Amino acid sequence: MENTVKVDQRAAVLKRRSSAGRMLDFLKKNYFLYILLAPALILTLIFKYVPMYGAIIAFKDFSPIRGIMGSPWVGLKHFEKFLYSPNFDVIFMNTLKLSFLGLIFSFPVPILLALMLNQVRKTAVKKNVQLFLYAPNFISVVVIVGMLFIFLSPTGPVNQIMMHFTGKPLMFMSEPGYFRWIYILSDIWQGAGWASIIYVAALANVDPELHHAASLDGANLLQRIRNIDLPTIRPIMAIVFILAAGGIMSIGFEKAYLMQTSMNLPASEIIATYVYKVGLQSGDYAYSAAVGLFNSVINVILLLTVNVIVKKLNEGEGLY
Repeated sequence: MENTVKVDQRAAVLKRRSSAGRMLDFLKKNYFLYILLAPALILTLIFKYVPMYGAIIAFKDFSPIRGIMGSPWVGLKHFEKFLYSPNFDVIFMNTLKLSFLGLIFSFPVPILLALMLNQVRKTAVKKNVQLFLYAPNFISVVVIVGMLFIFLSPTGPVNQIMMHFTGKPLMFMSEPGYFRWIYILSDIWQGAGWASIIYVAALANVDPELHHAASLDGANLLQRIRNIDLPTIRPIMAIVFILAAGGIMSIGFEKAYLMQTSMNLPASEIIATYVYKVGLQSGDYAYSAAVGLFNSVINVILLLTVNVIVKKLNEGEGLY
């Protein structure tokens, strides 16, 4: 019995040594790739992981004079303050509504654009259409919001047209009910073309012979798209959807803040703008850090949950 145990132990040691040897050989063989990876890895560690140390102020009564370590520990006090604050329901629901509506309406548009672009056979026409679709992505958010205020103002061109039907101008940028749809539609206009690039690239790898064979078998355009094109981009769709759902609480702060007015605040106040106001404007750094950390935890939970759901619906394929 003892001899059997010793043999098993020696076998386990030899197996570990052989695994370590294979790993060492692999590193020696591909060392140049790791050298190329090193700068990106170092920058990621410095600018992404090292700053996480600062999140500890969410659990402290932070004072800039005392510093992070010198400030007294208060535990979950700031989290409780946010959860029981009278603004929590409004801010949290505004963030969820804007995020979910944006995901529902924005996610399919790049896919539809890519499928339509894939049907354009003339290269010159396709390039011109792509240029037209990609151009809004390079416009600054500040410029986009400025355009929205000009076009949707009471004397703007949109209201000049609407007055023929309503008889009076619509206060697009002041009414809370219009805020979400203006935000989402302008987001789609600005980013859908650029987001379609990854799907266009994936569809470019589809063998044209598959479409030719399907056409000979009597398949129409929609049938070819459903049975050839969509299965090709389905793994990419799953990954993009998981990442989008994982960042569902991380709405762009700049655009929401720039579009805010005193009149649309009931719909435009989201967690990102609230953190900015209580942190940088009011100077309550510990409380704003707690709110931001709460937002990040919700994002992580959503990422893990959506990944599990997508893996079950996508034959075991997910983000990881």
